[in-house]
Amino acid sequence: MQCRTVDSLADVPAADWNRLNPTGNPFVRHEFLVALERHGAVGEEFGWLPRYFLIETDARLLAATPFYIKTNSYGEFVFDWAWAEAYARSGLDYYPKLVAAAPYSPVTGPRLLLDPADEDARESISRLMADSVRTFATEQRLSGVHWLFTPSAETDALEKQGFMRRLGCQFHWHNAGYRDFDDYLAEFTAARRKKIKRERRRAQEQDVNFEILDGHAITAEQWRQFHRFYVSTFERKGGLPTLSLGFFEELGRTMPEAVVLVLARHGGDYVAAAFNLRDTQTLYGRHWGCSRHFNGLHFEACYYQGLDYCIRHGLSRFEPGAQGEHKVSRGFLPVPTWSAHWLREPVFREPVADFLRREQAGMRHYMDSLMAGAPFRTDSRALAMR
Repeated sequence: MQCRTVDSLADVPAADWNRLNPTGNPFVRHEFLVALERHGAVGEEFGWLPRYFLIETDARLLAATPFYIKTNSYGEFVFDWAWAEAYARSGLDYYPKLVAAAPYSPVTGPRLLLDPADEDARESISRLMADSVRTFATEQRLSGVHWLFTPSAETDALEKQGFMRRLGCQFHWHNAGYRDFDDYLAEFTAARRKKIKRERRRAQEQDVNFEILDGHAITAEQWRQFHRFYVSTFERKGGLPTLSLGFFEELGRTMPEAVVLVLARHGGDYVAAAFNLRDTQTLYGRHWGCSRHFNGLHFEACYYQGLDYCIRHGLSRFEPGAQGEHKVSRGFLPVPTWSAHWLREPVFREPVADFLRREQAGMRHYMDSLMAGAPFRTDSRALAMR
């Protein structure tokens, strides 16, 4: 086995890459990553320089990881600015660094993409990848290597290979076989059930109606409306809208079955939209925007419409995005997320490892405390699944 790098995924056949992603996780699909490149969302302008690591034998692709040389920490959602400040105070450069990630997507998913036929060789392939990226970081004088939003098993393997484990938290919903939304609400305490029903009635009372479309059905005008909402969210919050209209339109063409767009209409006008991606098991909420304020519109468009969709389509999980303690009262419970880190400077490894141990203890206490606010009855299926 040998490891090499390429700086554009267009150099790798889509069928070869996607064979390594059998679950169809949309954020590491060839179509998604190539669209980011083609429409300038990754590259020098935003500080995401692609370096795809490929493990091959006899011209056959066995495994791969989407890596990026980063000149900032924007769009990662695993926050390391304090580490960068500590480097600066010591007279060292934290940037550039090497990051394995789905850009702008705080979504747990495979980072070491592996052909299912080579599962027996996972350990040796994982070790080769870990050694290769550390060697690359050392030769290129990068400050370290960071694997973001890794599945638990991948995190375990990376920890064995000398990477430091970091714990985060998100809020996810799990389907306990609900027949419909009312069956789901039956799991709630009476008080919480009443509040959610009231929230949902507000949209109807304000004459807001919803459409849910996949990529096949979205028109050019609907894409323009959504992108206008998407940009407006960043403008209001002072962020940077890195994803162009062309990027979203390309996803609609190249992976239409993975696109789930929720559009809200008031009268004859679209007033809000929520963009989601999906695979065979999970709905992933990603982007939202609106042009007018309506009571409860965000909750309906971003959460309740998605929950309805998951129940109707038999999806097992809904991940509505990073952060947001307000999600707990609506049935999205705290779950751990993971990342793994290696720093080239030995003097920083033990202080960061100590910080991560203390942070992990605090994070577990935080997650336990949030569970006290879960809205479910004590005998609910939702809590039983946990």
